[in-house]
Amino acid sequence: MSFIPYLHFDGTCAEAMAFYAEVFGATDLQIMRYSEAPPDTQQAASSERVMHSQFSLGGATLMASDFPEGMAQPQAAVSVMHVVKDLAAATRLCEKLAAGGAVMMPFGPTFFSRGFGMLKDRFGTHWMISAMPD
Repeated sequence: MSFIPYLHFDGTCAEAMAFYAEVFGATDLQIMRYSEAPPDTQQAASSERVMHSQFSLGGATLMASDFPEGMAQPQAAVSVMHVVKDLAAATRLCEKLAAGGAVMMPFGPTFFSRGFGMLKDRFGTHWMISAMPD
């Protein structure tokens, strides 16, 4: 059994997941919109918001959807932790994810990692990026 991060957005899920798939190098992005739901469901069938999306990378999966309009504030108190082996790759990920967002803790060495940083990206998702110890 595992835990799978499931992010929620307010109308920007498709754009965010396409961005994340590109940043992390995932090639299997899947997106299903509410408008694709069977007509007999209770979903907002005319909405182009995302009902479900996902991609996989290195044996892990990231999933996301858009909340129906006005339902909630996306990612208010959750961070996605991503650990990579290579320090340079971790640095690049932080830089790409931070573009248009806000850095909460600049990427740099800590007592527990060769490199660690915290940020909120332009879609409102909080990230913690860490390089594995040597």
